[in-house]
Amino acid sequence: MLDAVVVGAGPNGLTAAVELARRGFSVALFEARDTVGGGCRTEELTLPGFRHDPCAAAHPLGINSPAFRALPLERYGLEWLHAELPMAHPFPDGTAAVLSRSVAETAASFGPRDAGTYRRLVEPFLPHWDTLVRDFMSLPLTALPRDPVTLARFGLAGLPPSTWLMRRFRDEPARTLIAGLVAHVMAPLGGLATGAVGLVFALAAHARGWPVARGGSQAISDALATYLKDLGGSVHTDYEVKRLDDLPPARAYVFDTTPTALARIAGFGSHYARFRYGAAAFKVDYALDGPVPWTAPEARVAGTVQIAADSTEIRTALRAASQEGRAPERPFLITVQPGVVDPTRAPAGKQVFWAYGHVPNGWTGDLTDAVERQLERFAPGFRDRVLARAIAGPAELAVRNANYVGGDIAAGAATGLQLLLRPKLSLRPYATPHPAVFLCSSSTPPGPGVHGMSGHNAAKAVWRRLRAQP
Repeated sequence: MLDAVVVGAGPNGLTAAVELARRGFSVALFEARDTVGGGCRTEELTLPGFRHDPCAAAHPLGINSPAFRALPLERYGLEWLHAELPMAHPFPDGTAAVLSRSVAETAASFGPRDAGTYRRLVEPFLPHWDTLVRDFMSLPLTALPRDPVTLARFGLAGLPPSTWLMRRFRDEPARTLIAGLVAHVMAPLGGLATGAVGLVFALAAHARGWPVARGGSQAISDALATYLKDLGGSVHTDYEVKRLDDLPPARAYVFDTTPTALARIAGFGSHYARFRYGAAAFKVDYALDGPVPWTAPEARVAGTVQIAADSTEIRTALRAASQEGRAPERPFLITVQPGVVDPTRAPAGKQVFWAYGHVPNGWTGDLTDAVERQLERFAPGFRDRVLARAIAGPAELAVRNANYVGGDIAAGAATGLQLLLRPKLSLRPYATPHPAVFLCSSSTPPGPGVHGMSGHNAAKAVWRRLRAQP
């Protein structure tokens, strides 16, 4: 009998399997797709030689993850590459606010009236970042806080809505950049703890950047899978699990799935019936005949580029997708251009580029024209560079990854209490109604992103159970 079986080979399932194997437990991992990775893959979606990341591409949480940093992933081929700027937010007049590794450079891009406010906001946390991120991403109750005072100070700044945080700034560049950071989790700006979302992304950039993985995000998943095999674990792909009886006997079962999928597989009935899914992504991957022709020079050297004219435009777009049930006319876009630092992604002189906006969960329309009209506002001539495009609306995203229910790439709405208390109100979020079955997906704390911490935290709960058994 195996000690543990893990279902789902996304970053969290892979991390949970590695953490258990590192501690001497026998582990087998089962994945329904033909390759590991979940939302952390790389594929030729458009033309031969153009290597796209179907979901996650830039990894501020990955490089800062306490789980990943404790693993020898560089020995297994993972190489982080840093653009000159982690992120830029251009404006229609050709200027830009930036998120730089330097706090001073970031603050200067906001203008003199807000530079000091930004420095006073982030600088107190940076000396304590490694401890803070471990405490923040290990909650709830998987580990006692190492620095409760700093964590409490962070909570005072981050638990209120991001709109409160934005009121500290007098001018639009700072407000817009912060609003865009919050929108990465597809949450309305006025929600509980959305200020913390913006702060985490900003601090992550200052601490270690927003890198891409050389060769594509698949490199992260492949490094985890290869390390797992070296530890004695086994990986089985093309293996769909529809019920617990499809799996070999084990002392514990760990699922990198949504709560509703787990309930269906394990027969938990309506246990997770109140779990809510949020707004969806509409994503377009591009093969380009050269770099994106951004008007703002800063955007040309940034790995990630946020697109919206101002914070009101971001707020309007999020409200349309999350609350009004319609696609925004001017979507807020998150874009990544790996080619500014990674020449392996496309043939010489060409580039890959992706962009996504927010639409209602399960939306069936086509946002492509709105996406490209928005891009043309900030990069005139963009359409002339397009060689091919691969379009993925909510339905296509859900087919690619079963955890993206209705196109929700966060694996559950990151709004209200569900941003912090996932998948339901509980002090043991990784436990389930069955004592030998655990949940480790992005539907559990600390939530969405390629960081492996949900898998790391769930693995702690599993090995405590296994060691308590005779």
